[in-house]
Amino acid sequence: MLSAGILPFVLWVIAVACDGTADAPAPPSATPPSAVAPTPPPGGELPALPSIAFERIAGGFERPTFVTGAGDGSRRLFVTEKRGTIRIVRDGQVAPQPFLDIRARIASSGNEQGLLGLAFHPAFAANGRFFVYYTAKEGGANTLAEYRVAPADPDRADPASGRVLFAIDDRYANHNGGMLAFGPDGYLYIALGDGGGAGDPLRAGQDLANPLGSILRIDVDAPPAPGLAYAIPPENPFVGREGARPETWAYGLRNPWRFSFDRETGDLWIADVGQNAREEVNFEPAGSPGGRNYGWSIMEGTICYRPAQGCDRAGLTLPVFDYPHDDGCSVTGGYVYRGQAFPALRGAYLLADYCTGSAWALRWQDTRLQVTRLADFPTGISSFGEDDAGELYIVRDGAGTLERIVAR
Repeated sequence: MLSAGILPFVLWVIAVACDGTADAPAPPSATPPSAVAPTPPPGGELPALPSIAFERIAGGFERPTFVTGAGDGSRRLFVTEKRGTIRIVRDGQVAPQPFLDIRARIASSGNEQGLLGLAFHPAFAANGRFFVYYTAKEGGANTLAEYRVAPADPDRADPASGRVLFAIDDRYANHNGGMLAFGPDGYLYIALGDGGGAGDPLRAGQDLANPLGSILRIDVDAPPAPGLAYAIPPENPFVGREGARPETWAYGLRNPWRFSFDRETGDLWIADVGQNAREEVNFEPAGSPGGRNYGWSIMEGTICYRPAQGCDRAGLTLPVFDYPHDDGCSVTGGYVYRGQAFPALRGAYLLADYCTGSAWALRWQDTRLQVTRLADFPTGISSFGEDDAGELYIVRDGAGTLERIVAR
């Protein structure tokens, strides 16, 4: 979850003052944005970003890990708590009863363990299906499970409906990933960390036979593949490749705690928590065939890790942005803003550091990434989240709060 990994940033960003802006040249193997990425206005300049503030919506949560809308038009927000509950927030009020309580199933004693991810099926309003990701009480396995809403109460899940889709053994308590999201293709994407321990002792990041250190893509609507509880999309990049897991979409990741799809373009942004030097953000344009190797544990961000000098970068996709541990210790990836409240913020991908609150906005201007250093966000941001309208929120781990992003 919130690993205290460490990372440096490209040198030019250090010179950017708070609220300053610079253009990052695309690094080797990075891909420009898709054709439908934000288009600069006449004159080629992107609009100035608004100053960002935070408005408390609700509090009293016990180590919240994620917040999301359900995509059903109900305007409810769903907040996951580390120990294994999902709470509903409606109009700023937290429902007295949890939407789901699976504390009996979950191991949460480790800082990065617990209920880590939640995704509602794109047709949730009609089928009531949703998916959770957690570390299991039995052995700490990284577990994906499906649940359904109780037939008689839309504010309660049916605990008896739960079924495990996979449980992947994990030797260590940290680096569990945890993000779930349906892509624009209707498939479910799942982020798994490298299994934990410092420096990728399992060498999972570069092992295609090991699902750890990867983002998986599965089909939860088609008939399951033999021996599995889900189907494998036939276009997945490693289908039919000997020694590779067919679920794998991308690999070479250390702890991709949060990734997100741009709801307008379909582009994928992956924030990967680093080791001792750099935190990184990777970019994958809409329409990508997948199969990208993001470098861990050969690379940590834009520097060599194994070996420390002269590593072979051939075939690797390097991050479009990284920053040093002078600015933080653990990246919390966010979303591209697509709401209506702040037009000048549209098209900006927001991220912050969990430890320091250092924050940035990333925007594509043609094929160059414009990086704007923002005034510090609150510390302890465990996750960003979107409501159904594309407005952005944060949840804060220690503070136990749900807050809305607003313009000053």
